[in-house]
Amino acid sequence: MALFLYKAVGSDGNMIEGQSEGANEQAVAAELQEDGSIPIEIVPAGRHPLSNLSLRRKNQPKIQQKEITTFTKELATLLSAGLPLDRSLALLADIVSEKSPLRNIVLNVLDQIRGGTPFSEALESQPGCFSRFYINMIRAGEAGGGLEDVLERLSEYLERSRELRSSVSTALIYPMILVTISVLSLMMLLTFVVPQFQEMFESAGKELPIPTQVVVALSEFLQDSWWIILVGGFSTYVYIRNQFSNLDTRFTWDRRALAIPLVSDLITKIEVASLSRTLGTLLGNGVSLMTALSIAKETLSNQVIAQAVEKASQSLQEGGNMTTPLMESNLFPQMALQMIRLGEETGSLETMFNRVAHTYDHEIKVTIERMLTMLEPILIVTLGLMIAGIIISILMAILSVNDLAF
Repeated sequence: MALFLYKAVGSDGNMIEGQSEGANEQAVAAELQEDGSIPIEIVPAGRHPLSNLSLRRKNQPKIQQKEITTFTKELATLLSAGLPLDRSLALLADIVSEKSPLRNIVLNVLDQIRGGTPFSEALESQPGCFSRFYINMIRAGEAGGGLEDVLERLSEYLERSRELRSSVSTALIYPMILVTISVLSLMMLLTFVVPQFQEMFESAGKELPIPTQVVVALSEFLQDSWWIILVGGFSTYVYIRNQFSNLDTRFTWDRRALAIPLVSDLITKIEVASLSRTLGTLLGNGVSLMTALSIAKETLSNQVIAQAVEKASQSLQEGGNMTTPLMESNLFPQMALQMIRLGEETGSLETMFNRVAHTYDHEIKVTIERMLTMLEPILIVTLGLMIAGIIISILMAILSVNDLAF
């Protein structure tokens, strides 16, 4: 018998951590399932038990979400064609590139399935690869005998989630290009153009206008102390990363983000769409609402909104409803709340969640387009003013040196 550490979801929907003795990981998982818990991760207890879970995730090769989506879609197609699960996985292992970490993962899952391990447990034994949402969907499909249908829904869910993330990242490309061009243009003016006039200004022996003095000082700083900018930028990156890795400070920053006009609206709509899509998909595959809320909460990026979902889960445990705590948080759009309330009253939460997700997918695209419409001219005008300011300061100095007047 060996000692194992585990993370699991209890029958009440809350996350639990502990340790248990067993012959192997599968035995510990079976014991947890008998108690009504859903195992998330099980690892042998080592010298530093508290760090084992994160250490395995750290050493696990990173799998891109696109690969997981493709794997899910192709596996669903093969199962729908009538092939058994082990044969389908063997074919996928042959298709996947040998350089891809996914190939080894598929082979590991295949070996476990041939040894009698359920598909969901085999996926669960690959830490850091398949989300808790993914594994619970597979587990529901195994219990209902419709694994290929669940995989189809999973692939649709992953594809829509990827499209949502892609639309957000694509929308940010143009503003980032404008910002990059702005910074490079200013750097070139200050490090190459201004120094060409600096010798002439110094030889004139006259006091330069204040705007020119500021520009010259900036130019000298960039030439002599450019390394300070690099150190400052790296320090800022480390600081921000540490802030977001700490749950308390992350909560504070997330709350501040929700107080920024326009930005808060976009964040809220993205989170509502993600939450609704996850809940709708889970409920459609037989997962209980409490368990679905616990899983969906982990898919949220904003900790303030995640806390509101946690309160909704607690309300359900106490015999209440989930809509009232969400309304009291003042974070969720009224239309979404009314649709969820209607779903609770009519017993059609799955349908309502899917409608909310579809509605806010469209709202996100509209919001992004509006923000870009406002952001682009602001960036262009700001760049133009900065460059014009540098040029005017140089012209002022030239006119001053030559004792010209307007």
